[in-house]
Amino acid sequence: MAEHDGTTTAPRRGRPGYDRDQVLAVAVRVFNEQGYDATSVADLTSTLGLTKSALYHHFESKSAILELALNDALDALEAVVDEATARHPLASDRLRAIVRGAVHVLTAKLPSVTLLLRVRGNGAVETAALLRRRAFDQRVTAIVAEAQQEGLIRDDVDAAVATRLIFGMINSVVEWYRPGGAVDPAELGEDILRVSLDGLQSRSQ
Repeated sequence: MAEHDGTTTAPRRGRPGYDRDQVLAVAVRVFNEQGYDATSVADLTSTLGLTKSALYHHFESKSAILELALNDALDALEAVVDEATARHPLASDRLRAIVRGAVHVLTAKLPSVTLLLRVRGNGAVETAALLRRRAFDQRVTAIVAEAQQEGLIRDDVDAAVATRLIFGMINSVVEWYRPGGAVDPAELGEDILRVSLDGLQSRSQ
């Protein structure tokens, strides 16, 4: 970000050789392995091989690390809905784009999405993340309902239930998907579309 004098602020780097993104990645891994509440700052510094002052050079608190990781996942998921809404007039096309996009976000940002799916509202940061998750679900549910009104998606399944079932399938991927494994992320998105949305397609189509 440019400062007032026209100079550019260099990325913050810490000791010994970790940059902020690397500290974040290790911290999120530890949160996922041990649970956020069960992870202490001492656990993080021990895993990283940093002093507390070096950790605080990057982040002012443990909750600041959590907030950044959760926002990373939520920003990406919300962008998927924004893009689908901007590009596709038909709700059924928006829904298909959202499923593909959500699978892409999950596989590309697996650690932060995994962390997001495990929050339970303990504290202000988790509560704020849950509110954003609910707003995301409501946006997708509205698209499902619109697709039902268009006659493209069957209307004998409640829109909110359909949304939960679709994203239950998507979210379950965090339990078994491994980056670099045999499963291609793009094909995975198509597989989930075939299994979830094809069954919701209106019989008249």
